[in-house]
Amino acid sequence: MKNCKILLILLFAAKLFGATKPEPTRAEVYKTASGSELKIFIFEPDGHKASEKRPAVVFFFGGGWNGGTPSQFYAHCEYLASRGMVAMTADYRVKSRQKTSPFECVKDGKSAIRWVRKNAGELGVDPNKVAGGGGSAGGHVAAATGNLTGLEEEGENLKISSKPDALLLFNPVYDNGPEGYGHSRVVEKWKEISPMHNISKGAPPTIVFLGSKDNLIPVSTAEKYKSLMKAVGARCDNHIYEGQGHGFFNSGRSKSPNYYYKTVHAMDKFLASLGWLKGEPTIPAE
Repeated sequence: MKNCKILLILLFAAKLFGATKPEPTRAEVYKTASGSELKIFIFEPDGHKASEKRPAVVFFFGGGWNGGTPSQFYAHCEYLASRGMVAMTADYRVKSRQKTSPFECVKDGKSAIRWVRKNAGELGVDPNKVAGGGGSAGGHVAAATGNLTGLEEEGENLKISSKPDALLLFNPVYDNGPEGYGHSRVVEKWKEISPMHNISKGAPPTIVFLGSKDNLIPVSTAEKYKSLMKAVGARCDNHIYEGQGHGFFNSGRSKSPNYYYKTVHAMDKFLASLGWLKGEPTIPAE
């Protein structure tokens, strides 16, 4: 058993540090907006067929709504594909490239979730098992898709839901109120875009990963979010990591890769508890 654990750690370390770089199976354009073709990068399980109905996830990258790249979640997608999910990471409009605001980010997030449901038959996806995930501002985009009733892209078929069935949030920006992060970017419309202030009955089951020393998202925010979820009968699992700062979960970024392992292992357990994955995680817990 010990030798197997060591082998697993070596295999994942090789992936994290570049020996085998994660690459998507393919990429598709899910939307054209502000003169840009926005792509979704798809990781499929080995031997996956369109006739199957597998659970799916769409991740959104962090970067303060200013920049960032979908490749931030390639390692997460590769792992979840190895566990049987169709895992995707989506590009979306940001200030540095399209001169847009957080409102367009949320609209694109909703468009991406809707695109997956619309094309579930071709993707081999169960339209009733589509999760949204992301980190930092991408966590905001994911949380917004799960909680906001507005900010839908004009011209899309609103009969197809843009609301995920579960949320995987890594140090998410989910409070845009006067004391929250990014308030100056949304000012008088903050109540319209703040996930914290739009939680209602039917909110998707959610898992949150946060460092105790995050300089942008206080632990108190995570605790309040969880209490609001509980008040409407919704599940919210908080995982707080002592001494860790913002972005601690990123593959290969921390002084030790252990927190990537820890968070992905916990994410796997959460998805298994929903009935989306079977068996034990294949990634070590640390």
